[in-house]
Amino acid sequence: MSHAGEDIGGNELIRVGFLLVLIFLAPLSGCLSMHSITDECVIQNASDDGTLTIVTYDILAISEDVLTDFTEQTGYEVNILPTDDAGGILEKLLLTKEAPQADLALGLDNTYLQTALDNCLLAPHSATLPDLDPQSLTPYSGEMAVPFDQGYVCLNADIEALEANNISFPTTLEELTDDAWKGRTAFPSPTTSSPGRAFMTATIDYFEQTSTMSAMEWWGAMADNDAIFTTGWTEAYEVHYSGGYGVWEPGYIGDAWLTVSYCHSPGVEAKYGGNYTISKAIDIDHASFLQVESAAKVNGGGSAAAVDAFIEFLLSEEINKNMPENNYMYSVLEGEDLPVENGYRHHSPIPSNPAEISSERIDAEMEDWLMEWRDATKAL
Repeated sequence: MSHAGEDIGGNELIRVGFLLVLIFLAPLSGCLSMHSITDECVIQNASDDGTLTIVTYDILAISEDVLTDFTEQTGYEVNILPTDDAGGILEKLLLTKEAPQADLALGLDNTYLQTALDNCLLAPHSATLPDLDPQSLTPYSGEMAVPFDQGYVCLNADIEALEANNISFPTTLEELTDDAWKGRTAFPSPTTSSPGRAFMTATIDYFEQTSTMSAMEWWGAMADNDAIFTTGWTEAYEVHYSGGYGVWEPGYIGDAWLTVSYCHSPGVEAKYGGNYTISKAIDIDHASFLQVESAAKVNGGGSAAAVDAFIEFLLSEEINKNMPENNYMYSVLEGEDLPVENGYRHHSPIPSNPAEISSERIDAEMEDWLMEWRDATKAL
C-alpha cells in the first residue's frame, strides 16, 4: 500500500501545531481579487532550468530506475525533495510559498488538496491526459491537480485472532467500544498520518448517517477502551497489528487485532503470501474512505514543460498500469484493476457504501475535527 501514512520523525507536537498555524495564517498575497488564469490566484512561473524538482514522500513507484527512464525519454533531470507524508508536502509548500523550491508536488491526497488550492499553492498544468477512471476524479477534476493512484481506506482485522477469541467481525463501529476489544485496536493519528486522517473523516460521515452518537464521542469511547494511537500507519500496521506482515518486522508487538489500513491490504498480504492471508478488510457502511493521490504543478515553480512531461509519463500505461505492483495502490487509468494472481484482487473488497464528504467540507472543517479528535482521545 502507499507510504502516505508512514511514521514521521522529529517533534510531532511542534510540527503539528506549527502546521495548524500555517494553515490558518499563511499569507494569502497570491489570492488577490484580480483577473488571473484561475480568476482567484495569481499564477506565477519561474524560469525553466532543465531540471524537474519534485516534492514528495517515499512513493514506491517512483524508483531510481523509473526516474532514469523519464530522464532518458525526456532529457529532464529530476531532483527529489523528500517529505515524510502527504502532510509534509503541504507543509513544505506553505513554508516556501513566497519562494517555491519545487516544480511539482506529488502525493497530496484529497484530505489535503483543497487546502493547497485555497492557499494558491498550485498552478494549472498543460499535460495531455489519457482516459481516467471517473471515480478517481470524484474528489477533484479541475486543471490544478491530476490523480495518479487511489485506494479505499478501511478497517482490517485478524481472522485467526478473532476466531481464537470467539469474536465476530464488527458490523458497526460502536461494537469496538465493547470490552472484548479493550486494548485490541490500533489507529494511526489523523494529525500525522493520511490513512489516519482518511479514516477519521469517514467516521464523521458514519456517525452523522447512522448513529445518535457523535464521531468524537466514539473516539473518546475508543480511548477509554484502551485503543492504541500511533503517529503513523507503519507503527499501527507493522508493530501493533497481529494480522499483517509486521510479524516479520523488527519491534513487532502484535497486540492489536484490528487496525486502519487499505481495503486492498489483505490483497497485498495474499500477493506475497501465495494467496494466503489472515487479514480481512471490513466493509461497514460509511466507514471507509476513497483516498486519491494527486500530482500538481507548484505555483511559482518553473520547468512547466518538464511538469507536463512527468504527469504524462506518470499516467502512461507503462507506469500507471503497474501501480498495484509497484506502489500497492490502484491505477487511475480507466478499465484497470488489481491483478488476479495470488488472490490480490480476491482479497481486496470494494466498499459497498463508502463515506461521502466533499473536499470543500474537509477543507473547511478539518482543523476543527483534528482539535476535537485530540481533545477526545488525548493523543497527538
